[in-house]
Amino acid sequence: MFGFDKEKFQYIFDRYERWAFSGSMLLGFIVDSLTLTRIDLLFDNLVLFFYLAVAVVGIVITNLYDTGVWRGTPDGVRLLHRIPSYARMVSPFLMQYAFGGLLSGFFVFYSRGASFSASGLFLALLFGLLVGNEFFRTRYQQFTFQVSILFFVLYSYMIFFIPIVVGAMGAWVFLASGAVSIGGMGFLLYGFSCLMPTTRQQLRTAVAGSIGGIFLVMNALYFLNILPPLPLSLKEAEVYHEVRRVAGGYRVMGEDQPWYAFLLPRKTVHLIPGNPVYFYSAVFAPTRLAQTRIIHHWQYFDEKKDAWISRSRIEFPIAGGRDGGYRGYSQKTNVEPGLWRVRVETTRGQVLGQKSFWVERVAESPALVEQIF
Repeated sequence: MFGFDKEKFQYIFDRYERWAFSGSMLLGFIVDSLTLTRIDLLFDNLVLFFYLAVAVVGIVITNLYDTGVWRGTPDGVRLLHRIPSYARMVSPFLMQYAFGGLLSGFFVFYSRGASFSASGLFLALLFGLLVGNEFFRTRYQQFTFQVSILFFVLYSYMIFFIPIVVGAMGAWVFLASGAVSIGGMGFLLYGFSCLMPTTRQQLRTAVAGSIGGIFLVMNALYFLNILPPLPLSLKEAEVYHEVRRVAGGYRVMGEDQPWYAFLLPRKTVHLIPGNPVYFYSAVFAPTRLAQTRIIHHWQYFDEKKDAWISRSRIEFPIAGGRDGGYRGYSQKTNVEPGLWRVRVETTRGQVLGQKSFWVERVAESPALVEQIF
């Protein structure tokens, strides 16, 4: 009636399965990188919600079919007997596509809002799951693995979605994100147990333990300041000889850099003794996020102690909504020669990013270039 050739479909699917999985992962990462622009935009969140919905549908199809709930019977309706077999065949692909899309989207957002030196562990975890997603095809047949990945991506999403909704950041907002994730997952698992009674024992043991472990690890990463401080992200950070607020923006004066400057690990600031150094940053925050505060943490590397020494912490408020980030600056006087860095932090100590630079003393000021931001 429908003109389906099951054997031909199976042959084509088996032959191109690996290419389809790998291609969809690569395509999804490219699309997410180009289309996901702002963490607080409706379109970006609809894309992530779509991926979550597809993942849930894939899990439901796989397990309803495998537990015999939705296979149909030989004497049953022909449509119910045939369509689930095709749906079951592609359901792991749906899950892998959805989880790959979510992980690539999260990596795009989290990497924009993180310092790799401070949040590298979590970013490495995301990247490992993203790359490993192509090798998880057999794992996607296992209910515990499916639900564990679903909870991880749901929790990762709520971590930056809830602050946007409530317009605030802080420990209590993070805990609320965890509560919403647990509640949402509990609702889904209750639905699974009603539809598939044979999974109830698995839900009480392996699934509960896996979800509990993921929950504890995510909380540990947050309170150890390893999780990136989303929904904030550092858009710009640079060191200058002078920064001044002018009509419509900021006027900065910096040294003219050679064309190969981007290859150097850090820039050198040539400073006349007594002159200050300025640090300029632009931090993006969602429009609805209430006024929050960031810190410019100035640190000097003490070669004798082989450690970074805190010299000053300059705190100021930022407001959300500007695509290029809320701009601000701080200055430091009595800057001795040597290696310095300025870390852009939240009041909890989470690092958005940092800039390191050498300071060398000179008798005459170098030629400076003016820019207006």
